[in-house]
Parts: sequence; C-alpha cells; structure tokens
Amino acid sequence: MLEQAFDALKTYDWGVDRNVLNPIDEGVVKTRNDPAARKEIESRLLAVLQSNAPRDAKDYVCRQLRTIGTAASVPLLEQLLADAELSHMARYALERIPEPQAGQALERQLRKLSGNLKIGVISSLGSRGQTAAATSVALLRPLLNDPDDAVARAAATALGRIASVEADKALASARPRAALVAVFADASMSCAEKLLAAGRAREAKATYERLLKNKPSELVRQAAERGLKDCQRG
Repeated sequence: MLEQAFDALKTYDWGVDRNVLNPIDEGVVKTRNDPAARKEIESRLLAVLQSNAPRDAKDYVCRQLRTIGTAASVPLLEQLLADAELSHMARYALERIPEPQAGQALERQLRKLSGNLKIGVISSLGSRGQTAAATSVALLRPLLNDPDDAVARAAATALGRIASVEADKALASARPRAALVAVFADASMSCAEKLLAAGRAREAKATYERLLKNKPSELVRQAAERGLKDCQRG
C-alpha cells in the first residue's frame, strides 16, 4: 500500500482523490518510534520534492516534512524559499523542524530575499519562537527601522513571538514610526507576558513600566498594569 501511495504522489494534483495518500499519512504516524523507518519515508518524500511532481504533490510533501522532517530535509526546503509558489509551504515545514539548521536556513534567506518572500521568512523566524537563535534576533533588530512598514511590522511581531530577553531589548531600543506604535507595543506586551511566564519577572516588570511611560492605548495600559501586579505577586 505504501508503495502504491508513493507512486500516486509522483503525479498527485488538484482533483485527485486525497485518500490515495492515506498510507503515507499512516506511515508517518506509525514510525514515530522507529527512526530508521521514519528516515526512509523522509528520504522518499524528499525524492518527490526533487522531482518534477506537480505543485500539489510538493505541497503535500512539505506538510509531511513539518512532522517528519529532520536536518536532512533542510537543504531542499531552503531552495524553495525563493520560489513564489512553494515558499509558503517550505516555511511551514521549516518552522517546525527543531534542528538549528532549519533556523539557519531561514536566516540565510532573510539576507537574500525581498518583498513578500522576505516578510514570510521574518514571520517564520517568529514562529520558531524561543527556539530561534540569538542570531535571528540580531538579524531582525535592524529591520525594526526598515523603510517598508510591512517589513518593520513583521520584524516587531516576530520578536514578540520569540520573546527572549534579547528580543525584548531589541524592541525596547526601537523608535517606531507613528503608524507602527501600536504594533510595537503589542510585541513588547507579548515579550513581557512570556518572560513573566518563564520566571523572568524583573525583565517583564521593566517592560511593563516602559510601556506605561509611553502613554499607551487604553487596552495596553490596562494589560500592563495587570502585568505589573502579577510581577509583584511573583
């Protein structure tokens, strides 16, 4: 059954019965505790990704690599980051591959890409959250001042999701344009909340106090005041 499913995957396209791929889905689940078998499935998926299979087939591969992918998947997924049609799905996989090579691939392409593809990579670095390396924060920090509002907004949001002490400091040092003040405040609030949850009450308290000094919106003010109270309880 698995053999037939991989044969079907080679030509899988929109409109084809999705059930023909069920044996691959089941194989991914069943091999959870069998590294050798899982590696074999990953290798076969990567072979499809390297082929001239239809886009829907490659989309499917990326979805599976989000679950089963290892460092071995990273080089091929990185190549797809510059592909307007497949970049989103490649990022979808890289966001969840825990090995540092996945984050490094996103960082490399961040330096090379532009426009929506760059914004997507920024978002994916944020999605990796606290598994993102310090180098990710260093790369995102200057983008807070990017002349493109969409890039600056994405960088602030990503740092808020990473929520490390370094990410919090990057946001604290930024001077957002008027149109982005609310976005930056939300990102700093996210940092403070996650830092507090991680036991970093001192850093969270400093961020809440900074937000209150900057005459925030009513919602931010209320949230920051609640945060300060939580810091004092801790």
